[in-house]
Amino acid sequence: MKNITVVGAGYVGLVTAACFADLGNRVIALDIDEAKIEGLKKGIMPIYEPGLEEMVSRNASAGRLAFTVSYPEALQESEFVFIAVGTPSGVDGEADLKHVQQAAESIAQAMKGPLIVVNKSTVPVGTGDWVADIIRAKQPEPIPFSVVSNPEFLREGSAILDFMNPARTVLGSLDPDAVEKVAQLHLPLRAPIVITDLRTAEMIKYASNAFLATRISFINEIANICEALGADVKEVANGMGYDPRIGPHFLEAGLGYGGSCFPKDVQALAHMAAEKGRNPQLLHAVIDINADRTRLLMERVREMLGDLSGKTIGLLGLTFKPNTDDMREAPSLEIARRLMKNNAVIRAYDPVGMERASDIMPELIMAEDPYVLAKGCDALIVCTDWNEFKHLDLVRVLRAMKQPVIVDGRNIYDPVELSRLGFQYRGVGRGYGPDGEPFEEAVY
Repeated sequence: MKNITVVGAGYVGLVTAACFADLGNRVIALDIDEAKIEGLKKGIMPIYEPGLEEMVSRNASAGRLAFTVSYPEALQESEFVFIAVGTPSGVDGEADLKHVQQAAESIAQAMKGPLIVVNKSTVPVGTGDWVADIIRAKQPEPIPFSVVSNPEFLREGSAILDFMNPARTVLGSLDPDAVEKVAQLHLPLRAPIVITDLRTAEMIKYASNAFLATRISFINEIANICEALGADVKEVANGMGYDPRIGPHFLEAGLGYGGSCFPKDVQALAHMAAEKGRNPQLLHAVIDINADRTRLLMERVREMLGDLSGKTIGLLGLTFKPNTDDMREAPSLEIARRLMKNNAVIRAYDPVGMERASDIMPELIMAEDPYVLAKGCDALIVCTDWNEFKHLDLVRVLRAMKQPVIVDGRNIYDPVELSRLGFQYRGVGRGYGPDGEPFEEAVY
């Protein structure tokens, strides 16, 4: 059993704290947000993540997981302190490190014995050295410490599964003893451990996210071409995915990437490259293609409805992806803003994201379920591919709508089937003839 402190009780920090506690360690999760910590002490989760509430409750009851706002309390017996605070995008796309700086300064002032400081947050290359300089400068008296980079690769909606079953663990440091101790923490996960220097470990995280974002933008570019040529991008992606050099993952055409990682990480990597005099052409193209997705969807909506003024449009899904309540960089918000500029009436339904969405856009009209949402709508737009949307009673939806128009931003429905039911349907890159109808498969 090791004593661990995790600074930051957001998506990464809370999952990290709960999972390390579940592995048998004694963990203290620290956050400067007093309301969040008081809620956690009462079992109230600040985020929606499948399985997290049960894991937190189980480990808190067992005495392995505690919560505090006090750095001296958290660091009293800790051997490891993980920094897992937010690093949002700044004005020019750079990562904003103010929370990392605050954490490093507070650690320096509160530590009473040797520590291994582990950067879990996604931070620009060189931040590990910067954190070490801050701690060294802010210590009231010299106390030995080491800094290790341990970037996270957690997907919202499956974060616990990802933590407990990682594809790899990346560790970066110039201190072999510190790296070995952090590696020991991860041995129960039985995954390959990649050990390198600080800067390379930090770069691995950015390069990984940028590559995945590139795949998404690539398949969306292919979707645009498929629409022009009458091909079906879902079948194209399926055929590509069988090639072991390519694989099937992150080849879902749709509204593009969102959330807390891909948008800011690609921007931050492009910013770092430009600062060093490099021209990251591919990264700029990835960003531009992604930004264009909502505009193209709006073109489809206008093609099908004409003037949007006074039209009632329902949004099926609000969160940037299913199985999370995260609204950060969610395409639904930009779609709603564009529709409102065209004087449309907007309704929305999401299984878990409506409360957070209402905080951001209180003017959105929320429906209690998809069928209430559909009543009187001139069109439905699928913004999030929640499983429950894939199994709706579409005949009931059709009867409830004013006009039977569905614009499927996530390609969860079959174009031919919806056309046969009586819908006017448009997906993303699904292949349409000159009459606007989906191509039927030829029978030989």
